[in-house]
Amino acid sequence: MGRTLDTRARVTRLLQRAGFDAGADAVDAAARAGFDATLDRVLGEAVDGGVDATPAPRLGPLPPRNAEAREKQKGRGQDRPADSASDPVRKAYRQALREQREELTVWWLDRMVAAEHPWEEKRTLLWHNHWATSIQKVKSGAAMLQQNETLRRLGGGDFRALARAMVMDPALMVWLDAGGSTAKAPNENLARELMELFVLGVGNYTETDVRQAAAVLTGWTVDRSMNPWEARFRSRRHDPAPRTVVGVKAGFTAQTLVDHLVSLPDSHAHVAVRMWRALVSAEKGPDEAALGRVTAADGKQRDSTAIFRALFTDAAFSDADNVLVKQPVEYVVGSLRALGVRPSELPENVRRQVVIRTLTGLGQVPFAPESVGGWPAGAAWLTTAAAQVRIGFAEALVRQADLSDVERASAGERPELLARKLGTGSWGDATRKALAASAQDPRKVTAIALTAPEHLVLS
Repeated sequence: MGRTLDTRARVTRLLQRAGFDAGADAVDAAARAGFDATLDRVLGEAVDGGVDATPAPRLGPLPPRNAEAREKQKGRGQDRPADSASDPVRKAYRQALREQREELTVWWLDRMVAAEHPWEEKRTLLWHNHWATSIQKVKSGAAMLQQNETLRRLGGGDFRALARAMVMDPALMVWLDAGGSTAKAPNENLARELMELFVLGVGNYTETDVRQAAAVLTGWTVDRSMNPWEARFRSRRHDPAPRTVVGVKAGFTAQTLVDHLVSLPDSHAHVAVRMWRALVSAEKGPDEAALGRVTAADGKQRDSTAIFRALFTDAAFSDADNVLVKQPVEYVVGSLRALGVRPSELPENVRRQVVIRTLTGLGQVPFAPESVGGWPAGAAWLTTAAAQVRIGFAEALVRQADLSDVERASAGERPELLARKLGTGSWGDATRKALAASAQDPRKVTAIALTAPEHLVLS
């Protein structure tokens, strides 16, 4: 165990990791209130004017992309080969999907920036990474939004309820090819990832368990005629035979299968460790005593908020050495919040440059994780290519931000002002020298601060 953080540093870390930033005023108030009171406030429910003013978009159904639609185009003299890149039906569909994807992404980022109590959005991002699902395969903004709302609504309560909802979530079902799983041809993808990534963890089940669980999950389909899509059970496609899954034989349903898996000790530990790596340390997992405390807090009710509270109050959370690298969404949202820039208020071309292209270049776009395993963590984000993207982001952002407070400050005051504004606490010697050298130019010094090593970590 390294040096233990003092109260101010602890509340700064809490605000950063349970949200996206830690501005000086918020840290001052939290330090006066103390860590325990701040934690109660962070995890508690509260009216959030910023969130209320950022309602979810209304995403209508996408245009058809099938043969019937193509026949209608033929009648208008627009006949094109079905496999042509210029096929008007496919072109209209792809364009509508791109627009939905961008609208959905900007909305959620805007909500993260606007949130007055950002823990709910941060928690939803954590669960999005845990139940990683990508619109690139799902191809429905409405289905992805529906999943996002499920993660937000259930993410602070009983993990069992969340897992039940997710195993029948239409977006996740399409992502893992579960909608076409039948008694004659069971698909194992959802059963495998349910155990490997979502609930139990590697080594805590067998290939036989996967096959047996896949049989249990047969019969569920996705009704794509609805907007958003709905999961429906087709009994004639289901295999009702009793199955043995991780030591228990029963006539499982999808929900009782989830209940069984979630009740296992390995499930408590698996979820706790994944959240530990996201909120405490990506490099050092919990020792046996810490894991015992966190899983004990989880309890039979699988209380997710109790898990998070146990993580935030563990001694390792206050270990100064347990620094986390900001994921790209954390970095971009934190920077936008610090400078008071709302993505939705930017001109469309600027918004695409400042937000969408940055996150694409950094490798983390909401609603589009690269795999079912979610995004990487730690030093994987600190590449030379990523550094160039952050420089471009910083230069574009300072052109949009109101920097009047930086402009009013003297050149000598600006480095300290930016440290407070960005919530970095203090600058290292190398950064301080770089800032001092550029302090005469308010925008240049702010851009340098945005790319400084101290701003790239959750201290």
